[in-house]
Amino acid sequence: MLLIPCPWCGPRDEAEFHYGGQAHVAYPEDPAALSDEEWARYLFFRDNPKGLFAERWSHTAGCRRWFNAVRDTATNEIHAVYRTGEPRPVIA
Repeated sequence: MLLIPCPWCGPRDEAEFHYGGQAHVAYPEDPAALSDEEWARYLFFRDNPKGLFAERWSHTAGCRRWFNAVRDTATNEIHAVYRTGEPRPVIA
């Protein structure tokens, strides 16, 4: 079982959350100006590192808020959580 610490509700079981993908992906300024290839890159191409990765999560069975988490994809350990709009914490 993975415990995910919601910034508002505290640690909760992973079953209460919905994964939202990679964090800090900027929406294109003018999507209509993108080629099909550029639009496909925006929609489907994401980083897939082994190690620390910033992700978006939604506490769907709790406060229903979105937040970001830095998780180690190799161990599933969550190193930090922070609210949407806050900068990613520096982790040594």
